[in-house]
Amino acid sequence: MANLATTFAGIKSPNPFWLASAPPTDKEINVVRAFEAGWGGVVWKTLGEAGPPIVNVNGPRYAALYSQDRRLIGFNNIELITDRPLEVNLAEIARVKRNWPDRAMVVSIMVPCEEQAWRDILPRVEDTGCDGIELNFGCPHGMSERGMGSAVGQVPEYIEMVTRWCKQYTHLPVIVKLTPNIADIKPPALAAHRGGADAVSLINTINSVMGVDLDSLLIVPNTGGTGSHGGYCGPAVKPIAQAMVAEIARTAAMAGLPISGIGGITTWRDAAEFIALGCGNVQVCTAAMTYGFRIIDDLCSGLSEYMDRKGFAHIEAFRGRAVASIVDWNQLNLNHIEKAVIDQALCIQCGRCHVVCEDTSHQAITAVKEGKRHFEVVDAECVGCNLCVSVCPVPACITMHALLPGQIDVRTGQVVSGEYANWTTHANNPARVG
Repeated sequence: MANLATTFAGIKSPNPFWLASAPPTDKEINVVRAFEAGWGGVVWKTLGEAGPPIVNVNGPRYAALYSQDRRLIGFNNIELITDRPLEVNLAEIARVKRNWPDRAMVVSIMVPCEEQAWRDILPRVEDTGCDGIELNFGCPHGMSERGMGSAVGQVPEYIEMVTRWCKQYTHLPVIVKLTPNIADIKPPALAAHRGGADAVSLINTINSVMGVDLDSLLIVPNTGGTGSHGGYCGPAVKPIAQAMVAEIARTAAMAGLPISGIGGITTWRDAAEFIALGCGNVQVCTAAMTYGFRIIDDLCSGLSEYMDRKGFAHIEAFRGRAVASIVDWNQLNLNHIEKAVIDQALCIQCGRCHVVCEDTSHQAITAVKEGKRHFEVVDAECVGCNLCVSVCPVPACITMHALLPGQIDVRTGQVVSGEYANWTTHANNPARVG
């Protein structure tokens, strides 16, 4: 069996799955239930002290985006950091850590950008016996209006400054949680690195307005007729999260900086992708809020079985293996040529490939042959864009096939040059040529 145990920024846990700082980690009872279910660690919901008291709305705090089959694919929240007294949270953290010494206990913190505020709270958090702290520089709503959260995370100078304070006033590992509400993730990540951060975690939620109720013409969610922008998360944000994780992982100036991956992780496959992109562990929130804590069973068993199948004895065996495959656009191999191929035995004759190619692409799929519905790719027109594969409802019915060096591209009449050692057809139908 693969060993799922991890050591992240010096923090040990029995598996790489942590619950992210969020409603599921706000109270002792929730965290104990998570540990009983098998989660490897938690990041306690963000603590704060200085400034006006935290008061959450007593009404709708969440809104969801659904697929056509009612699966939750996006989630929005307007909830603030913990509104429970600091003393109560600290006592519960200490008790949980004492009773669960083998699990990772990280505490999220957010106080104003004043050195004394950080100097005051850090020793109190450290006294709980927790394993590390996470600096919340990401929340895009509520706290940002008070000059905290993403208001800090969008200013690299502030990130570096606060990180240095924390490294000065605590011996615990310092994880900096980054906001995605920024044009380029590298400057804030580099600032955290310069400030001495032991790791970074990303992404926090994306600033969003979830929608409008077309009957009342009010924003969703709303409390008594008014609402606010909130933080967007869930499966739909995974591609954004992975792009930002990859940028940090492939930046030489941050080589070796541990990354905790967050954003849309719902299945073991999602987790494995983040690990392959360089993450030492992953944090989960929306999936737990959608399905409950028992999803940890599938996460651990699925990842373990995958690692056994691939011959990976531990997480480090494949961590970061995909990073080298990510390059800037101008480094892509423009000599590489692929063509779509339709497996007629699998084709259900729905015609979606033909319609989208005819209307929006390159008119490369013919329709109807000898009076019967029949669809074929015209190599002379196919540019290998992969649109047909993306819309086909049948897995592996349409696949992409690479032309080998020396073959002629009938679209251009040119002889293919270059070396193609590896290629993949459909996501569910990997192949190898050359």
